[in-house]
Amino acid sequence: MPPLIAAGPVASWALPVPVFPEPSGRFPIGTAVLEWTDPDRPEAATPEAGDRRTVVVQLWYPARKSPAGAQRARYLGRTRDEARTVSDALADHAGVPGFLLDGLPRARTHSVPGAPVAGGGGRFPVVLFSPGLGGVRTQNTAWAEELASHGYVVAALDHPHDSAAVVLADGRTVRTGVAATGDPDRDEELAAGWTAVRAADLGFVLTELGRLDRGEIAGPVAGRLDTGRVAVAGHSLGGGAALRAARQDRRFDAVINLDGFPHGFAPRPFHQPVLALTQDIGPETDPDYPPRLAQVLDLSTAPSYRLTLPGAAHLTFTDAPLYLPPVPALVGSPGRTEGPRVTSAACLAFLDATLRNGAGDPAAVLSSYGDLHVHRPGGR
Repeated sequence: MPPLIAAGPVASWALPVPVFPEPSGRFPIGTAVLEWTDPDRPEAATPEAGDRRTVVVQLWYPARKSPAGAQRARYLGRTRDEARTVSDALADHAGVPGFLLDGLPRARTHSVPGAPVAGGGGRFPVVLFSPGLGGVRTQNTAWAEELASHGYVVAALDHPHDSAAVVLADGRTVRTGVAATGDPDRDEELAAGWTAVRAADLGFVLTELGRLDRGEIAGPVAGRLDTGRVAVAGHSLGGGAALRAARQDRRFDAVINLDGFPHGFAPRPFHQPVLALTQDIGPETDPDYPPRLAQVLDLSTAPSYRLTLPGAAHLTFTDAPLYLPPVPALVGSPGRTEGPRVTSAACLAFLDATLRNGAGDPAAVLSSYGDLHVHRPGGR
């Protein structure tokens, strides 16, 4: 479970301000940040305080065209101070000097905060996203913007006490309290617990999105969410959480796992199609990962797909190639923009096939991006 940013070779470079690729879809993009508290779940990390579980959710959604000169959203936070807080926390979590990430808080994305939702009155399919261990809700912004430009609403979560830093509406900053121990058995036990909490967060957010759509709570996409067509996605630990959320919640119609190890799985079937994007499997890759993933995909009662991207590394599936040094062990070898582009394109092909009627089998398109293995029900 590598952190979002790895130490080592990175320390030799000061990192650039990332430039986000222009989304290819027809919709401009709006964004909004919401904070929701689950009254039915205590916060396990602070039982002595009697806190309830709170999550921060960022939406990217199809929007109307904004006026020329409209201010685009910052990359890591709503304000300069929040972006700096998150940047410093990511550096601490990765074990690198904070100045190396100075470019990240200065980056601007293609989204406009609070932009009016696109006209036309139609409803948009929904994709929930959980980041990697210590990752943050914005770590896959290029991916989220690309999906939103093609007519999806993406809802990415910060998981307090797990994400590197979460800035709450009351001004508090919650830093991560989780880390691997180095003991494989203990780490598997911990990861199973973390994915269980994240899976519950994802289910709760889906419930709140339904309330948002019905106008019971405020938000820019009220009345425009198609909560009958929902995918759950995640990177690394978040990918494992997405699999777990789908296993226990049939409201999720499809799963995208971006190089995530499945944790805490019992050998029983689940019913949603899955797209699993994986890095190149080399000598240093966890030898338990490919067979465990194949075992889980074989349990699905729907066709599922494992796509290995040539030259990919664990961080290829995030925004990291846009700003980390081009070290293949860190970000893979596809290049600064090619890894994020292929990740988004493969996910769009899968989402169009599973959430939009009449799109057909995505296997032909997926196979053009890498080494594809299709898991058919019954082991065919």
